[in-house]
Amino acid sequence: MPSPLEGMKVLDFSQVLVGPAAAMILGDLGAEVVKVERPGGDETRTWPPTMPQGESGYFMMINRNKKSVILNLKEPQAREIARSLAAQMDVVVENFTPGMTEKLGIDYESCRRENPGLVYCSLSGFGQDGPYRDKKAYDPIIQGMTGLMSVTGERGRSPVKVGIPITDLAAALKAMIAFQAAYIRKLSTGVGQYIDVALYDSMISLLTVMAMEYFVTDAPPERWGMDHIHRVPARAFECKDGLFVQCTATNEVMYPAFCRAVGLPELSADPRFDTNRKRVERREEIMPLFQARFLEKNSDEWLRILEAADLPCGPVLDLADVFADPNIAAPNIAARDLCFEMPHPVEGAVKQLGFPWKFSCTPASARLAPPLLGEHTDEILSSWLGLSGEDITALRERRVI
Repeated sequence: MPSPLEGMKVLDFSQVLVGPAAAMILGDLGAEVVKVERPGGDETRTWPPTMPQGESGYFMMINRNKKSVILNLKEPQAREIARSLAAQMDVVVENFTPGMTEKLGIDYESCRRENPGLVYCSLSGFGQDGPYRDKKAYDPIIQGMTGLMSVTGERGRSPVKVGIPITDLAAALKAMIAFQAAYIRKLSTGVGQYIDVALYDSMISLLTVMAMEYFVTDAPPERWGMDHIHRVPARAFECKDGLFVQCTATNEVMYPAFCRAVGLPELSADPRFDTNRKRVERREEIMPLFQARFLEKNSDEWLRILEAADLPCGPVLDLADVFADPNIAAPNIAARDLCFEMPHPVEGAVKQLGFPWKFSCTPASARLAPPLLGEHTDEILSSWLGLSGEDITALRERRVI
C-alpha cells in the first residue's frame, strides 16, 4: 500500500540530530529523501556506539529511508548541483549555522527562483534572528536556558537534564508539523514558503503547564522529582527489592481504592487527607506512610495488587527491561511493532525503533537501510539530473562529489 507522503521529494542538507530526525520521519511516511553529505560524511557517522563492522549506531538510528549523495559544497559546481536538485524538490531541510546557506548560495531565496513551490525549513538552536542567533547550541544548553532543567530533578538538589536529547527531538517534531502544513498549502496553491524552527522556541512551546504555573503564581515552579506538584499520591514508590513502582490515585474513587490496596484504609476517611488539596498541603505527613508500606513487598507483588484494584500503575524500567525482558515490557513492544530489524549491506541485521503511528490505509514503512556514505551519488546524479557516467567521473576527479 502507498505511504501517506508518497510522492513528496525531500533534500536533506542537515547533519547530527534535529534535521536528520525530521527528514527521517518524512522518509518513514513515504517521502523520497536525498541526504547531501560533505566528503567526510555526516559527523555522526563516527559517533558511538559503534556496531560490529564499524558503522555508527547513532547514525543508523536517525538516517533510514534516505539516499546519500556526496557534494563538496566548497566547490561552485557542487553548489550548482545542489540548486539543481532543490529545483526538483518539495521540501528542503538544513541546519547550517544561520547565514551559511546564503554564503553557499543554497538559501531559500536562491532555491525558490527555480522552484516557487519549495517548502524550505531552516533548523537552528536559537532561530534565524534575535539576540541569540549566532550563539552555539547543544541540547543541554537549550534545556538549561529554557527552564527545563529547573523543573527536572529532586527537591533540594541540583537541576538535572532529561536523559534523551529532548530539545532536538522536540524541534524535529515541530518541524514535521510545519512541513506538512506548508506542503498541504503548496498542494492547493502551488506556492511554497520558508520555515524557521529553533530548538529554543520548540522547547519553550513544550513548557505548557509549567509555564502556566509561573504565569499564574509569579513564582518559578520547583523541582519535584518523582512527585507531582498538584496531586497526591502520584509518584514512583521504592519497593522492597529496590525497584520502583509508579501509581497515581488522586480522585475520589481511586484514592480510597489505593488506601485499601496498601493496607491503610483508615486514611481514606481521615479528615486530614480526604481531599487531594489537603493531601498536597500535608504531603510530608502522608507520603512517608505510603512509602513505608511499599518497602514491605517486592515490585512485582505491588503491581499485581494495584492492577487488581484497577489503579493506574507501572514499573520504572531500564532499557533491558523495555526491549529484552520477555516477562516485562518486551511483549508489548513486539505486539505494537515498536522494534524491528532491517537488512544493512555492511552490518547485516540492524535494530530500529518502530513507528508510533498506526495508519489503516497508508502505513509508514522502512524501505531503505541507513545509507553508506555516498551510496547513491551516481544514481541520483544520473536519474535526477541526467548526468552521464563520464560526467560523474569527471566530477569525482575534480572532487566536486
